[in-house]
Amino acid sequence: MQQLPLDWLPQRRTYTVGELTAEIRALLNDAYQDIWVSGEISGAKQASSGHFYFSLKDQEAKIDCVVYRGTARFLKFKPRDGVAVLARGRVDVYDQRGQYQLIVEVLEPRGFGALQLAFEQLKKKLAEEGLFDAARKRPLPPLPARIGIVTSPQGAVIQDMLNILLRRFPGIHIRLYPALVQGEGSVEQIVRGIQHFSKSAWAQAVIVARGGGSLEDLWSFNDESVARAIAGCPVPVISAVGHETDFTIADFVADLRAPTPSAAAELVVPTRESLEDRIGGCERKLLQGARLTLAYRLRRLHQQGIEKASTLMHRRIGRSLQRVDDAEYRLRVRSREEIEGRRRALAGLQNRLLSCDVRVKFQQAHRRLDAAGAALARCVQSRLTASKSAFAPLEAHLTQLSPLRVLERGYAIVQKTSGELVKSPRMVKPGEPLAVRLAGGTLDVLAAKRK
Repeated sequence: MQQLPLDWLPQRRTYTVGELTAEIRALLNDAYQDIWVSGEISGAKQASSGHFYFSLKDQEAKIDCVVYRGTARFLKFKPRDGVAVLARGRVDVYDQRGQYQLIVEVLEPRGFGALQLAFEQLKKKLAEEGLFDAARKRPLPPLPARIGIVTSPQGAVIQDMLNILLRRFPGIHIRLYPALVQGEGSVEQIVRGIQHFSKSAWAQAVIVARGGGSLEDLWSFNDESVARAIAGCPVPVISAVGHETDFTIADFVADLRAPTPSAAAELVVPTRESLEDRIGGCERKLLQGARLTLAYRLRRLHQQGIEKASTLMHRRIGRSLQRVDDAEYRLRVRSREEIEGRRRALAGLQNRLLSCDVRVKFQQAHRRLDAAGAALARCVQSRLTASKSAFAPLEAHLTQLSPLRVLERGYAIVQKTSGELVKSPRMVKPGEPLAVRLAGGTLDVLAAKRK
């Protein structure tokens, strides 16, 4: 019977690891291209490549994050453990370890402590770049006929400034770029306002103003993009943010800090009496502003042409450097393992060498000789004890048979000087010296005449 093929079974597809990983990355990139994630930073470290690695965690889970070196330069603050943040980025897959991670493009702190930390870190960063140096501060134009103001069109701030400006110099040209000065979207509007006056070459001086408030209220003027927009403005910028005791990053970068918005209006416009003394410098200032504006436009046009290629190259370089970081980590692990193996082998050789040491063998032989001597001494002592036990009854019997015991009963032994025993009086001549041995000692006597 012929067996028919089962065509209705599903056809099996086999992936390589690389193909599966690539498809997973494409799915994640499409689904999570531009997202915000809130959490607490944990395990933050900066690799030699300049990348930042850390995890975002909450009570339920955590996700690995990476900030590429090119992006890290524009962060408001450097990642630090324990800081609560909002991270904006996209989900990607790191092929070498087969794990997903968040590629962070924007990092914003949360909470007053984090804001203060971000303020100090950004202040230190910009100071090291020289943006606060007095040498780069430009003096205000002697007669700014056109003044640009970036602030909210509502409230008392703009009204007070307009009243002062028009009173001090009637007919002065003022343009207001309306911008939010607090809350979501305020940073972008402030930056656009400064860039508007930078590109238009209309204003001779720009005032960035806001009324007083808390650290959170003034935070838009502590943003790095606002600071760099002020630093890149071709005309002098006056920072008039908050009250006299309030300080922001914009104050340090600006060419002049005014304690209040009203004070900024008084500083930027001269009195009519000083006008004639400064007319000669206006033409030079206008020419300089035009040249700077043209240079900025040419640079901007050039940057727009290479922006897309630069972004693609930045991502490729970032991934390559991440692979270098991973390889460097594995190399350190392998090196430590190799060193530990060599250390154990060296210890084994040292033990073998120590076992072949002649001094050790002498010590071992000496210990064996001492043990043998101790055993021999115990054996001799045992033999002596046994011999003494056997000799004791013989000694007692011999003592019983000894002539000395007879002496103790009152008898005596007579001997000649030669030691010969005198057994009969006939053996002695009269006057011959004799020795009489008693139990208590010996008497020297002379023999008398025989009877």
